[in-house]
Amino acid sequence: MGQSFPKVKIIAVGKVKKGWLKDGISLYAQRLPEIELLEIKDSNPDTEARKVLESLKTHDKLVVLSEDGKQFDSVTFGHWLGQEASGTLVFFIGGPIGVSPHLKQTAHQILSLSAMTFPHEVARLLLLEQLYRGKTILQGGSYHK
Repeated sequence: MGQSFPKVKIIAVGKVKKGWLKDGISLYAQRLPEIELLEIKDSNPDTEARKVLESLKTHDKLVVLSEDGKQFDSVTFGHWLGQEASGTLVFFIGGPIGVSPHLKQTAHQILSLSAMTFPHEVARLLLLEQLYRGKTILQGGSYHK
């Protein structure tokens, strides 16, 4: 018997321009139709933070992606998702300038996809892939192997 997958919303700064990234994001968006993806206009970290905070609802848990965040392996991330199944996890992927320190301070969790640095467009694809992998793990599938 698998664990529940949480409600998930991804807020990402800017539009994805590269075709191969659009294709990958589209593939995982089809595999995860329950995930809401919201793009906000690229501006500055403080304005982006204000937009994110204004969009949060009472039971939302903000997860900010940042290179200085906590790192999980895929199995641990999957189980963490299962433990966070109440409310909605709102993942925020900042723009090329980075994330407001204030937004990091208000986050439920700061998450790093890798110790390496990736363009924010690639981070969107990586996050979706890991969410799909995590869902599969929670359901008892073997996608993590």
